[in-house]
Amino acid sequence: MLYLVPTPVGNLEDITLRALRVLKEVDLIACEDTRTSGVLLTHYGIETPKTSYHDHNERQKAPHLIHRMQAGGRIALITDAGSPGISDPGFYLVRECIRHEIPVEALPGATAFVPALTASGLPTDRFVFEGFLPAKKGRTKRLTALADEPRTMVFYESPHRLVKALAQFIDVFGAERPAAVARELSKKFEDIRRGTLAELHTHYDAQDKVRGEIVVMVGGTA
Repeated sequence: MLYLVPTPVGNLEDITLRALRVLKEVDLIACEDTRTSGVLLTHYGIETPKTSYHDHNERQKAPHLIHRMQAGGRIALITDAGSPGISDPGFYLVRECIRHEIPVEALPGATAFVPALTASGLPTDRFVFEGFLPAKKGRTKRLTALADEPRTMVFYESPHRLVKALAQFIDVFGAERPAAVARELSKKFEDIRRGTLAELHTHYDAQDKVRGEIVVMVGGTA
């Protein structure tokens, strides 16, 4: 059995009782980064054995995990923050489990884009989640394909690329397109800033350094 267990995106209290129970009961926890996950697990007194499972080793590690689950083992997959498989490792292992007829159970829980979207003030009845854009090649092509998108668009972005991303959004969507930027969700310095793309670009371009996990929401075409 594979359990996909969401972990807090910031505040360590944002984890369900069920998630804590599963993490204590499974035979092994596959972590995107065992050191990062170790902080959470230690906080809650969880001593279940850990192993690393991330983007760079998933194809080598997955067969071992599959074999262990086929033998009756119960494994929980967690990432550094949020729900496994949402711009995080998880899809490949889930697909392999399905191929080998191993049950997969996904627990509901934390993910960054949902609170960012609901607090953005942009329409939430229909939206498209784009995750991280390509860092270099293919970035412009992806954005151009969204030029006429009527739904609210949700992107993940790294802090050091935020200003450049907002400039690219202006080029494609227009300076007056409504948008919002959410940083450090559920943490001490949580900040959600709303305005036009031009206003947001001006604000963040004036900052000495942008920090934190970033979610950018851009309104769709009117």
